[in-house]
Amino acid sequence: MRALASRRALAWRVFATNALVLVTVSVFLVFSPATISAPVAASELLVLVGAVTVILIVNLLLLERAFAPLDELRGLMQRVDPLEPGTRIELRRADADVAALADAFNRMLDRLETERRESARRALAAQETERLRIARELHDELGQVLTGVLLLLDAAGRAPASEVDEVLVEGREAVRATLEDVRRIVRDLRPEALDDLGLVSALQALGAGFTRQTSVALELELPDAIDGLSAEQELVLYRVVQEALTNVARHAGASRATLRVLRASGEVRVRVTDDGRGFGGPAPGDGGLRGMRERALMVRGAVEIASRPGRGTEVGLRLPVEEP
Repeated sequence: MRALASRRALAWRVFATNALVLVTVSVFLVFSPATISAPVAASELLVLVGAVTVILIVNLLLLERAFAPLDELRGLMQRVDPLEPGTRIELRRADADVAALADAFNRMLDRLETERRESARRALAAQETERLRIARELHDELGQVLTGVLLLLDAAGRAPASEVDEVLVEGREAVRATLEDVRRIVRDLRPEALDDLGLVSALQALGAGFTRQTSVALELELPDAIDGLSAEQELVLYRVVQEALTNVARHAGASRATLRVLRASGEVRVRVTDDGRGFGGPAPGDGGLRGMRERALMVRGAVEIASRPGRGTEVGLRLPVEEP
């Protein structure tokens, strides 16, 4: 690095190259017996055109040599494969500017690969957490209920005829409760309202469930329809709102919250605000907030979080839409 730093910058090399060409031509003209008459003779014009051509060729060759490290850097950048981490740019010869550019590119690759590994790790951890949650619910709720139904059926087989109907009614109610648990688990995995009723109705159902399950009053400001979003963008919007409302219920200590969705300037904007305790400084880097940001990035969106202690929190989402 010390040797690279001691070399002249690329701009100075280009300047020196052009200066050398101009000085050489000037010296040649001063000491050359060649003259140009008026009007210019044909022989003089040929000599002039030839001299200019030689000057341009020499200048081109010198500049190509000066810019050769840049061409090498560009070729190496194009050959970097994101699926083969660890590849870095190593230049055989380079000016200080080109070396600095290569070093910045290598540092950028370091950051990208680190973030990619962290994202993959978090995605895997989220998958395993979700699988563990589903397995626990299946075991603790469905497993117990189905075991109870099996015991009721055994009891019905041994019970006197006068008591069979009562045992079967109890078993039927247990099966109905099991079906409701199955539907709830399915809704958690994929919001069926989003597929059956559309995004606006799904958000209304989500808001109604939030109000029913918490003591927080939720105000909805939704348009009649939200057009221009892909299925992936709709799912991201729903999940971000769902996570934001979950954070309000768990952490904000709020009494009121608002969900606003509008379309403006070629994008859909979502705002979830509350009047809770808020927080100071940058947004916490916990899994929920990071997950919202990562979901938004996957569909070219962006999540913005603003908060002040005692003044509540605002979670914003911007999604680009395709204009008809």
